[in-house]
Formats: sequence, C-alpha cells, structure tokens
Amino acid sequence: MGLLEINLGDEKKIIVYPKPNHEPATYTILNFSVDNIDEAVDELIARGVAFEQYEGQIKTDEKGVSRNNGGPNIAWFKDPAGNIMSVLEA
Repeated sequence: MGLLEINLGDEKKIIVYPKPNHEPATYTILNFSVDNIDEAVDELIARGVAFEQYEGQIKTDEKGVSRNNGGPNIAWFKDPAGNIMSVLEA
C-alpha cells in the first residue's frame, strides 16, 4: 500500500500513509464537515463506502446517519486501515 491523498479543494490536501503493525483507532480520527449529510452519504455510498450502524444512545438510521442525538447529524465509516472517520453536517 502506498500513500492516500485526499484533496480538500483550494489546493489543500491530506496525506495518509501506512504504518507497520497499525492498530485502528477506536474513536473518530477525522471529521469531514458537509453542508448536507444526506447528499454526502448518498454520494459516498455510490462510491462504495459502507457506513457504520449503531444502536443505543447513538442510534443510526438505515443509511448510517445519527440524527437528533444532541449533536450535529453525523455518519461514521472506516478507512481501509479500519480507522473511524465521519461526515458531519455543519
């Protein structure tokens, strides 16, 4: 595996690289702010991203979006290394 480059626009980028013996984080390591959570989730699903499903205090709907849980609408997914990331509606 090589480098993963995430283009943020305005020539801003995030570079992600592998680490030997990596253990995925058990918490959200990166949040992507979006204007419309449903549009963002639909587009990512169309590109093959699978969203996490949670029950209990942080319940998600069928798309993987947590709504009206005391914070912004948010949906979590894992990167190829198993780290948790999210899109959240700002």
